[in-house]
Amino acid sequence: MKHERELCSLMQIRAFCQVVDQGSVSRAADELFRTQSAITRAIRDLEEHLSVPLFERHANGMRLTDFGKCVLPRARRAIAELHETAYLLARLQGKTAQNRAPTEPLYLFNVRRLQIFVSLCKTRHMQTVATLLGLSQPAVSAALKVLENGANTSLLERTPQGMIPSLAGQEIVPNIRRALNELRHIPADIAARQGVLVGTVQIGALPLSRTRLLPQAILAVTARYGGIKIITNESAFAALASELRSGEIDFIVGALRTSDYAADMVTETLFTEEMVIVARRGHPLSQAALSPEALRSARWVLPRAETPARGLLESSFMAMNIPAPDAVVESGDLAMVRGLLLNSDMLAAVSARQLQHELDNGELVSLNVELADTRRAIGITLRAGSLLSPAASAMVDAIRAQGGIS
Repeated sequence: MKHERELCSLMQIRAFCQVVDQGSVSRAADELFRTQSAITRAIRDLEEHLSVPLFERHANGMRLTDFGKCVLPRARRAIAELHETAYLLARLQGKTAQNRAPTEPLYLFNVRRLQIFVSLCKTRHMQTVATLLGLSQPAVSAALKVLENGANTSLLERTPQGMIPSLAGQEIVPNIRRALNELRHIPADIAARQGVLVGTVQIGALPLSRTRLLPQAILAVTARYGGIKIITNESAFAALASELRSGEIDFIVGALRTSDYAADMVTETLFTEEMVIVARRGHPLSQAALSPEALRSARWVLPRAETPARGLLESSFMAMNIPAPDAVVESGDLAMVRGLLLNSDMLAAVSARQLQHELDNGELVSLNVELADTRRAIGITLRAGSLLSPAASAMVDAIRAQGGIS
């Protein structure tokens, strides 16, 4: 958790945004009901923390440096997420938009307090959070109390299963996670402005991206930029979408979902692929003429229910007037699918690209069955309005390059 303790102070970020908006320290001080010396000190401390000048001081005001311009978009986003948090809480308590708190939600402008809340939502255990953040349990409890007093509602509820987020807690945690993630990206944005690409890229990796597309892109990026670290998350799409919405992952790569399923996301198609039926070398059905009965009675390892691949496969079978196959095994884990196929007479319907190596060396074979209308769009999914870090942008560019030549 060391990197989280080094996030910029939200009060300093708030002062920075006000100086930009007002054009001078004196006007920002008036707007924030603070002394000029307090605002000056906040800006100085933020510059020292980031090790770059954010303003040029002039007799007629403060002008952003290139580094200040680099920091400003994320600073504004972080502040906006916290204002949205206060609005969500007011709405849940029956307050109208016009009755938003007349003053800023200053109880939210504390990084450690927000980290404690997010960690409690994740671990559901106060002592675990205290240990993770190097705090005492009373300090964690006190921080939560300040948040709940400011919110004027309970954010976590104590149950036999641990501390469970209340309705209000569930509602605001994505905004708070996004605010913290904006702060996390600021040092990498500055480093990129200085010509050094660093940072961690969190990628949601769906099955169709894991064998060639994503590994090749990762190799290209990490070979070029030694300061970039890649973390992949292989969860199901629903879990990845939740992580994407809260800013915990930067983007998702794999089969694209329809816009009605992910209306708050934007997608980019890289290529399309059709599904094929594969089996082990020497499989009884690899040489024989395939009948509907043979396909129907085969033992299948199928994509998980409710996935696009499963729906396309079932529709294709219906178009052939064959009942959809029953799954002996449901799995999206490619290693599992491969192991089952190589060591049994099971069949699977996959993209040929997923098991290209095994098909090329003859370990697996593609059966002579055309699966009509199983073409899928493969590409990148991002949260609408998100601002990628420089490292994540480089990774997306590399994926695009690989998708164009795959």
